[in-house]
Amino acid sequence: MLDSLKKMFSGNEADVPVNTGSKPDISRVKSAELYEKSKTYFPGGVNSPVRAFKSVYGTPLFIEKGDGCYIWDADGNQFIDFCGSWGPLILGHNNPKIREKVTEVMQNGMSFGAPTALENELAELIIKNNRFVEKIRFTSSGTEAVMSAIRLARGFTGRDKILKFEGCYHGHSDSLLVKAGSGLVTFGETSSAGVPKSFAEETIVIPLNDANAIEQAFVQFKDQIAAVIIEGIPANNGLIIQDEEYIHFLRKICTENNSLLIFDEVITGFRVGFEGAAAYYNVIPDIVTYGKIIGGGLPVGMYGASNAIMAHISPDGGVYQAGTLSGNPVAMAAGIATLTELNKSGFYKDLNNKTQDFVASIQRFATARNYKFKVFTVGSIFWFAFTDKDKIQSADDIDASSMEKFKIMHRELLNRGIYLGPSGYEVGLVASAHTKIELEKAKRAIFEALDLVFRSS
Repeated sequence: MLDSLKKMFSGNEADVPVNTGSKPDISRVKSAELYEKSKTYFPGGVNSPVRAFKSVYGTPLFIEKGDGCYIWDADGNQFIDFCGSWGPLILGHNNPKIREKVTEVMQNGMSFGAPTALENELAELIIKNNRFVEKIRFTSSGTEAVMSAIRLARGFTGRDKILKFEGCYHGHSDSLLVKAGSGLVTFGETSSAGVPKSFAEETIVIPLNDANAIEQAFVQFKDQIAAVIIEGIPANNGLIIQDEEYIHFLRKICTENNSLLIFDEVITGFRVGFEGAAAYYNVIPDIVTYGKIIGGGLPVGMYGASNAIMAHISPDGGVYQAGTLSGNPVAMAAGIATLTELNKSGFYKDLNNKTQDFVASIQRFATARNYKFKVFTVGSIFWFAFTDKDKIQSADDIDASSMEKFKIMHRELLNRGIYLGPSGYEVGLVASAHTKIELEKAKRAIFEALDLVFRSS
């Protein structure tokens, strides 16, 4: 037993004995019953499409509670969670400091539709520790923040067209729910019913990591592009990490053409560091958007920019944007508690080091077995890809057929008590609540799942 434990913590993953037998599927009886009932209430039985488990095996799991790095479903199955409510739970589930702050504030009421001191407190915490924003506006979601940032860019520049990248997701607003057309530089095509063609034609969609396409776009649509929008580090369609030179090129060409550069940091903001991808690349975006991490997982979004740009937002300027629940006191309380912890010395260093040790062990295991498998990572974000490519920097680099392997892996991990988002295109996230013990358990489960995936292929 002692020798086995020593091997687990030694870093010699190739020598660790792995159980290559499939485990029985977890019980989903109650979840399945709830899902059948939910389909009578909601389209597809869910309130967000990816929750429907269409990309993996089985019915959706209905979650009953979470604590630390664990979640439990309606059937009593316990999982080590690497989804974290799709990113914001960087401190883990049911964090005591967040819970206590929220409970304290709720004693005085939960919504006023009027200013509160809590908004000032959270704004000051953000602005004083973030070089990239001088004024901000809270919203109720990341989608709303990005939609507002686009409107602001158009109002500030007096231009209509937006340039986005294939493989980047910015929420479901009409201007951005588009896919690439048939040419290298072309208008977008609607990727959802209900989006007018005329809306999509104001959006130009080009491949990531293609400087020539950017240059062509600015020539073809000279003096028409209000803004270029990119995920700070694209993490909604795999983890598509861009080279620093490319991001600096985007900054330069936007400046030269009097277009704004928008960083959508709904995932990366306060996740790769307190100042997000902007600091990671040392680039100053014109507008930055953030998501629910600033509310500790509660429904919050935010966009920010310089004083000069934000002066165009109503009531100071002519760009209208409003929200009854913007700056909701309960969400502000959760945000204050969360960001106070994130702002402590050493927080990101410890979290990122823990993540890098975790993913390096998994990569060593896969490499030792000659598996066509890579773990891409930045900060506390990771992505499992069934590929032998050292870099994936555009949507076209992702092999869609490899998702069949993830489908097997997802089921095997659930059966071993590990929860990942139910799609091979989604990233995983490590929280400060994950201890070395849980990460070791997760690693062994991943080793076993990988052996089963490649044995069956």
